[in-house]
Amino acid sequence: MAEISLSEFTDRLTEIMPVLMKEFMRRHADELFKTNITPAQFLILNFLHHSDESRMTELAKFMKVSTAAMTGIVNRLVRDGYVVRNYQPDDRRVINIKLTKKGNNLINKANQQRRDMVINVFGKVSDEDRQDYLRVLTRIYEILTKEQKEE
Repeated sequence: MAEISLSEFTDRLTEIMPVLMKEFMRRHADELFKTNITPAQFLILNFLHHSDESRMTELAKFMKVSTAAMTGIVNRLVRDGYVVRNYQPDDRRVINIKLTKKGNNLINKANQQRRDMVINVFGKVSDEDRQDYLRVLTRIYEILTKEQKEE
């Protein structure tokens, strides 16, 4: 592949990324479409899946929204039975959010769908290309998470 400028790379990437995102979501979101879970709600459920439970302030920080906005999102997840609120006995202002069995099942199904989709798509490219892709994505992940920590 011929070398391209950073500007040309940017133009090509901004053309490709929306299609990739749409196609990945379309292929892995069957379970989510059945539930009317929004992408923001899915991110929160996935965050809770990895952290067991979290305070409202931590969720708001993770999503970069106010605690008031997070309260609205969590209210809908509580209403739909995906999470529960746990209040600290010694300080009811401290609220921990935890996945319910229903929320955990949804995340497990969605993660399995995503895994199956990745196997299907990446099974069609060479091992070398997969390794290169993972190496680049890992580097981008490191850059983005480092910048996030510095904010």
